[in-house]
Amino acid sequence: MKTKLLTVVCVTVIGLCSVNAGHASDDDPLDVVADVALVRPGCFVTTVLGSAVFIVALPIAVISRSVKQTADTLVVQPAKATFTRPLGDFSTLR
Repeated sequence: MKTKLLTVVCVTVIGLCSVNAGHASDDDPLDVVADVALVRPGCFVTTVLGSAVFIVALPIAVISRSVKQTADTLVVQPAKATFTRPLGDFSTLR
C-alpha cells in the first residue's frame, strides 16, 4: 500500500512540474468596460470615415503611387484597432 501511494505521489509531482504557471490578468475591469462602451465604437466610426476618405483620395493615391500606404493608414489600422485588438488593451492605439 505504501509503495502504491509513494508511486502516485511521485507521478503527481513529476506531472505537476511540467505544468506552466499561469499569470493573473492585469486587465482592469473598467478598462474593458470603457473599451467596449467608448473606444470600440469610436474605432468603428474611424474605420468607416477612413474608408470614405480613402475612396475620395484614391485617385490622388494612384497618381502618387501610395495606395498601399494610404489604405494602411486610413482603413487597415483603424480596422485592426476595432476588430483584432484584445479587450482593454490600449497599448496598440496611438
